[in-house]
Amino acid sequence: MDTKCLSQKMVNFMERSSWIRKMFEEGARLKQEHGADKVCDFSLGNPDLPPPEAFNKALLEAASSNEPGIHAYMPNAGIPWVRDKIAQQVKADHGVDVSGQEVIMTCGAAGGLNIIFKAILNPEDEVIVPKPYFVEYGFYTDNHQGKLVTVDSKEDFSLDIDAIASAITDKTKAILINSPNNPSGVIYSEESIKELAKLLDKIQSDKGQTIYLISDEPYRKIIFTGNEVPPLMAHYRDTIVTTSFSKDLSIPGERIGYVAVHPEIREKEALLGAMTLANRILGFVNAPALMQRVVAQVVSEKVDTSIYERRRDLFADILQKAGLEFTMPQGAFYFFPKSPTADETVFVKALQKELILTVPGTGFGQPGYIRIAFCVDDEVIKRSEAGFKRAVDSL
Repeated sequence: MDTKCLSQKMVNFMERSSWIRKMFEEGARLKQEHGADKVCDFSLGNPDLPPPEAFNKALLEAASSNEPGIHAYMPNAGIPWVRDKIAQQVKADHGVDVSGQEVIMTCGAAGGLNIIFKAILNPEDEVIVPKPYFVEYGFYTDNHQGKLVTVDSKEDFSLDIDAIASAITDKTKAILINSPNNPSGVIYSEESIKELAKLLDKIQSDKGQTIYLISDEPYRKIIFTGNEVPPLMAHYRDTIVTTSFSKDLSIPGERIGYVAVHPEIREKEALLGAMTLANRILGFVNAPALMQRVVAQVVSEKVDTSIYERRRDLFADILQKAGLEFTMPQGAFYFFPKSPTADETVFVKALQKELILTVPGTGFGQPGYIRIAFCVDDEVIKRSEAGFKRAVDSL
């Protein structure tokens, strides 16, 4: 590929993000060569469940409306009554009295993270994230001249508060967490969130340094029996939450989400003003008008997560029989098992020979593991059983 006319940074970025792209391309090749019904593609976190019926009903109602100005520009933060509706859900999730004024509608959680980083980061400011983490975080921080600092988690992928504490410097602007986590499926415990909040409060008290706790929550509602996602705002006032409806409503292509801040967050008005301006000048302008109206009507709805839980249990049995080590996912729709080889790309290639597509953990900052997305039909999961066993045995 000739790249002499391109930004060198983008050339480097394309190389860093190449594994997911490579797996997509390899999947297309294998499906063409062997037939789509022969390939077990677990590479993409693309939800396959239909949206709830309430979403379809709300969509039809919104699309058929003849209300004047329904497709017009609006305040960059979003439609006021929509933000009020969203605030009610944030209050239920986080146990604090959030108002619509503390909500900004965004183009998904990706749009949310970008307006947050645009608002808070100076050049070389640092954002700490526990490993493994969603690959795009590094690109989002770089978009706004920040630096992503990665820290180890514990062996079961739970938060290592000591590791986070050791990584904090005068340049640290935020801690970014994602729970349930992509790619591990782990939910960070309430006790660990309390410990993290205590650490950040102490830094504020001792040094006067405000460190935001940013929570990326697109999987908050996709949790399995016996698990809960703790309310971060209830434990730390300098919390910023961003999420999307992509996973819980199965509408990733609609690019709709929001940012919400704790009502007592420091410098609240300036922060909200900066994020609202960022929504405009980054080119989002505002979140899609039609989708804002739709999600406001179904903010408490979600897909049938029992289907994902059934698939998780089915896959767990397959991985155990193959002899793979893994932490049982508590939410989301991913497994992140340990590779039987030190270089997990060797295992990924062995799986490809069995027409099974997965993604190396290197792409998530955690070499030695692979990510398996189980947002696919049960039959695809069942069909992979023999292939997993053969791939492990071959190594």
